[in-house]
Amino acid sequence: MTVTVITLLKRREGMSVAHFRAYYESSHRLIGEKVLAGYATRYVRRFLSPMDGAEQSFDYDVVMEIDFPNDAARIACFTALADPETQAMIGEDEEKLFDRSRIRAFTVTECESAMAPLMTHHRSTIHP
Repeated sequence: MTVTVITLLKRREGMSVAHFRAYYESSHRLIGEKVLAGYATRYVRRFLSPMDGAEQSFDYDVVMEIDFPNDAARIACFTALADPETQAMIGEDEEKLFDRSRIRAFTVTECESAMAPLMTHHRSTIHP
């Protein structure tokens, strides 16, 4: 049974979206890969863009997803991440990137709906 952890992250004040994404993918991602190796089966960053184009102060910039093969692997990973040297390495880089006061992490309970096959044209079959 896969265990997923989702973390919502906000870029630090004054950092552009483009610089945030570039730094995350060129630098911070590598730290994630290093510390998650041997524990996680999947590490994904989903960068968010508001559909209305308007940025709000309460918005987040990225949803980070980490999959573990089971809860024991998740616990072992977060125990290893609590090492003071590892915490210092992560924290130092997070200061360059995130508003650390806004970081929110969650475990996920997933419920999936079975969807009908896609239609070949764009006619809605939903009626009010």
